[in-house]
Amino acid sequence: MKKAIKALIFDFDGLILDTETPEVLVWQSIYKEYGFELPVEEWEKTVGGYGISNFDPAQNLALLSQERLEPASLKARYRLEADAIIHANPIMPGIIELITEAQKNGLKVAIGSSSPHSWVDAHTQRLDIYHLFNHIICQDDVAPGRTKPHPDIYLKALETLQVEKHEAVVFEDSPNGVLASKRAGVFVVAVPNPLTAKMNVQGDLTVPSLAELTLQDLAEKIN
Repeated sequence: MKKAIKALIFDFDGLILDTETPEVLVWQSIYKEYGFELPVEEWEKTVGGYGISNFDPAQNLALLSQERLEPASLKARYRLEADAIIHANPIMPGIIELITEAQKNGLKVAIGSSSPHSWVDAHTQRLDIYHLFNHIICQDDVAPGRTKPHPDIYLKALETLQVEKHEAVVFEDSPNGVLASKRAGVFVVAVPNPLTAKMNVQGDLTVPSLAELTLQDLAEKIN
């Protein structure tokens, strides 16, 4: 029996907008300036969710500098520099086309993100895509500490969209996100970005870009 897709759920950071590559590059640059190296393997644990790590690069660098550096000022500098790059970045290829195709075919569309609403809502409004989504589910919508790789965000998205797990498809770029989707029992398409491509992220289906995937392709792959 063929499975009918009724909803598409998109991660935000690194999938709709590449916020992740700029952030790691900025931290690497700041660490290097002070003669240290960002522990990338620790940073990677936080990409796409904070369920398995509470690594804080500002606190870490402050400790490495024997507290010559102050975490709050490091965070402020990082945020300023990363935001400048992020605000210049375009929406990732294929996103708008896939959403438009989904809506033409009567599918519901949502975001499921480990980031807070203050971050996701602001960026989607700035990019003029906020109105494209039926629902946006963020870290604020689940219990503290239950972001990805826990399944809670995707389970909440299914509940809010009023679809069963076999009727939805998730699009993710990170191992934490893929694991969250699998734990929720939802078919997941992995779309690695320049950062997560180095982390060997693999979904039920893995594509280099959503520009290479149509709704028909997706339905055929699932069935």
